[in-house]
Amino acid sequence: MERRWGITVPLPGLPLADQRELIAELPDLGYTDVWSAEANGTDAFTPLALASAWAPRLRLGTAIVPVYTRGPATLAMSAATLAAAAPGRFVLGIGTSSNVIVEWWNGIPFDEPYKRVRDTLCFLRRALRGEKVTEKYNTFEIKGFTAAVVADPAPPLLLAALRPGMLRLAGREGDGAIINWLSPQDVRTVVPHVHGGGQGKEIVARIFVLPDVDADTARGVARRQIAAYLNVPVYRAFHEWLGREELTPMWQAWESGDRKGALAAIPDSVVDELVVHGPAERCRERVQEYVDNGVTTPVIALLTQGDPAAAVRALSRR
Repeated sequence: MERRWGITVPLPGLPLADQRELIAELPDLGYTDVWSAEANGTDAFTPLALASAWAPRLRLGTAIVPVYTRGPATLAMSAATLAAAAPGRFVLGIGTSSNVIVEWWNGIPFDEPYKRVRDTLCFLRRALRGEKVTEKYNTFEIKGFTAAVVADPAPPLLLAALRPGMLRLAGREGDGAIINWLSPQDVRTVVPHVHGGGQGKEIVARIFVLPDVDADTARGVARRQIAAYLNVPVYRAFHEWLGREELTPMWQAWESGDRKGALAAIPDSVVDELVVHGPAERCRERVQEYVDNGVTTPVIALLTQGDPAAAVRALSRR
């Protein structure tokens, strides 16, 4: 299996239109993959479409596209279009996202997330093969959809997963899992649930990294990110399942409306477990720990507020 080294796009701190030169350089720096995200910034597909033209050797992936915010047919069309533009180089990662993104920002009920992901996965399998789909699923109904664009090969389908039910679904019915906001040691807890559904599955991990930043600055940036994410119900439930009781004071402060207190309650030890920081060489070693524990595709998500080009080059494998 090819040794993979991915990075999240678009890169922070640069306008999207100005990233062409740096993204084109990524393969020569040892990066094999670029993976997009979708929350309140860019959509998931546009940065990958640009990267497919700017750096034709890179593999492209979404980590992730929410299954609620596009209709199933629209999602299939978006995926098929990018897969056809970059044959054999695109991976579609889907997931529930969160109630914040789905309900608060898009006005869509966040109902039955497990079933919605399962149903969307089943539909996409058929639609991306070019089949005519007429099916009543638990969470939606499709009447006579046939994709006019069918990529060859059809893209692999990965599921964003946190806890056992979704992890097993990713292994059983998907081509692998996308994991997020966990330590290298946590990978050992998570990965067996995926492999329980099927061996040889891809495990993509988004890993938050701040290279070449002093510890106090890095922890300050990281605490804000941890508070923003881990107070969202799906992530809180994930870390409660992992047994991270050290975050209980943060959760309690957040629930009471004490945002400053919540930040202060996050222990350094938790910050250091969940966010990679320090000299770039140490950061590369730390990312490798995720791989050693079962991740097949590490995907760096830069949190740096400095020069993104310097950070990308510092974390290079070349």
